[in-house]
Amino acid sequence: MWQRLSPDVRQYLLITGNYWAFTLTDGALRMLVVLHFHQLGYSPLQVALLFLFYEVFGVITNLLGGWLGARIGLNRTMNIGLGLQVAALCMLLVPAASLTVAWVMAAQALSGIAKDLNKMSAKSSIKLLVPDDQPGALYRWVAALTGSKNALKGVGFFMGGALLTLFGFATAVAVMAAMLAVVWIASLLLMRRDFGKASAKPKFRDIFSKSRAINLLSAARMFLFGARDVWFVVALPVFLSEVLDWEFWQVGSFMAAWIIGYGLVQSLAPYFTGRRNGRSVDGSARDRSVPDGRTAFAWASVLALVPAVMAWLLHAGHDAQTVVIAGLSVFGVLFAINSSLHSFLIVNYAGRDGVSLDVGFYYMANAMGRLLGTLLSGWVYQVAGLGACLLISALLVALAALVSIALPRHVSA
Repeated sequence: MWQRLSPDVRQYLLITGNYWAFTLTDGALRMLVVLHFHQLGYSPLQVALLFLFYEVFGVITNLLGGWLGARIGLNRTMNIGLGLQVAALCMLLVPAASLTVAWVMAAQALSGIAKDLNKMSAKSSIKLLVPDDQPGALYRWVAALTGSKNALKGVGFFMGGALLTLFGFATAVAVMAAMLAVVWIASLLLMRRDFGKASAKPKFRDIFSKSRAINLLSAARMFLFGARDVWFVVALPVFLSEVLDWEFWQVGSFMAAWIIGYGLVQSLAPYFTGRRNGRSVDGSARDRSVPDGRTAFAWASVLALVPAVMAWLLHAGHDAQTVVIAGLSVFGVLFAINSSLHSFLIVNYAGRDGVSLDVGFYYMANAMGRLLGTLLSGWVYQVAGLGACLLISALLVALAALVSIALPRHVSA
């Protein structure tokens, strides 16, 4: 069965499988750390700081990882990422007394490097597996990879909350480390060795994008993901546990359901945005339904309204549980479409030779947004509560929409 598949399809399945396995452990680990250390008495800001190096090193890794991928191949950067995640998980298997803030931050730093090497490699690889004259197919492949990854991240959140409740921190981490080690060994044996190398080795100065479209899209991405993480990373799980008095498994289940639903909508984004009829990128009427800058602006503008309305409803005294569950469900659908649009646009804008350079630069901005959101999530929630986090989220999405106005649009037929 495996041998009957084309080489490109086999590579796509391997890349997707690697990405899935990694994402499952990444989501579970995040939920384990948030809930375990909040249980130990850490404040929301202290919990946020545990992820500081995770996000900081994500910024650095994306910037350098794209250059590294173009030089040594995407197969190697993906496998390096898998190996580093196994090491990061093993770091957390020390006795409980040794799980100091500094040690956990170091483990999270390693995990941040691993996550962004893996993601950059997976997203860049799709560009090399789809012909340039098939943007519709590219959009479908990118949406499927991104959506399925996020659905599994949601499963990881649920797994993290459930394992913490049933078995405790150390056992959960040990199971994940063993599972990912098996995937890593299989990847080392099966991934194509020359996959993703640039035809000419790029110089170090090439890590910065020279494309106006990619620079603008990267700025929009930074604001978009800052808008999500300002309430999602620390504020929401702590609010559910502290204010609504939910059990750990309930917190993990809700956040898992949110991410799973978000991932499913991402996979379907080409249908929401009218991709079905798009066939070319030559500026003709035929590609009118393939997303462009106008599409990104429109969807971001609608998304900005949701957290603003939620903040007003909370301030007005409406039932907090209803507002949070209903509001964040709507936010998740709209955010998923925005995220999937961006994921398609970066792969579409990126050059084919040395694609990881452009994709790495873009995901560096994505990591900057996550870093901004993570720090704000802990600090703003501790100082002013969830409503303030939602207002800042609305402002950041509005900035993403404003930047998107300048993104390239389809020319008139």
